[in-house]
Amino acid sequence: MDAVIRLPFSVVDGRVYVEARVNGRGPYRFAVDTGASGMGRLDASMLATLGLHPSDRAATSDAVKTVEVETTHLDSLSLGSLERKDLDVITRDYKKQATGDAAFDGILGRAFFSDGLLVIDYGRRQITFSTASRLSRDDSDALSYERAFRVPVRINGKLFEANIDTGANVSMVVPSHMWSGISSAPLERSGTGQLSNTKIETSQGVVAGSVELSAVVLKDVDAKVSDRFPEILIGAHLMASSILAIDQRSNTIAVCPI
Repeated sequence: MDAVIRLPFSVVDGRVYVEARVNGRGPYRFAVDTGASGMGRLDASMLATLGLHPSDRAATSDAVKTVEVETTHLDSLSLGSLERKDLDVITRDYKKQATGDAAFDGILGRAFFSDGLLVIDYGRRQITFSTASRLSRDDSDALSYERAFRVPVRINGKLFEANIDTGANVSMVVPSHMWSGISSAPLERSGTGQLSNTKIETSQGVVAGSVELSAVVLKDVDAKVSDRFPEILIGAHLMASSILAIDQRSNTIAVCPI
């Protein structure tokens, strides 16, 4: 049977938020985060709300540092009619970092959408998931990947690899050692950036010219620069004028302009 959902979402600081249910209760506010591995994550405050307890421990990495965190067991995690059962998720104090309108109760990770086509339409503020529809590597403007979700990006005619992360509230992050090969623009200190496990010192600059990602071409992109970040990252702010399609069955992504 084709599992299909078509639901609205809200956006705060670039991030996508949907209403999900945990163990049949809710709805609760969850972020859709392509940078998060596994089925999902749960804010620590939800343990008391749902009568849950820590069940085990697991390692999690933010690409800079790996830490050990607690996990808890869920009977079910649902988005509309799409339900995942009998799963263990990481739990930690996410609301310590994301406050006010940006706060969330949990995260839907990559594995939650692994068996179908996920489409995030930022223009319509609509998320769609289907196990019948497919995205092929032969499709126009399709980008293939080997490691989720690292895809080719062309910057002023030069080809690089970038990580697509809808959970990162930035436009772009560039490692310091790559900056001179990407932009000649000067850098200004921008302070401390907060990753899941690490605080990093950052500068900021403009990638003058074009950034081409699938069918989307962007001009003069603002970027954060850090000597601790290991790869180019395309964040939520750069997705705001696009339709993002991800099919993990074919390891394929497409990004289309609205």
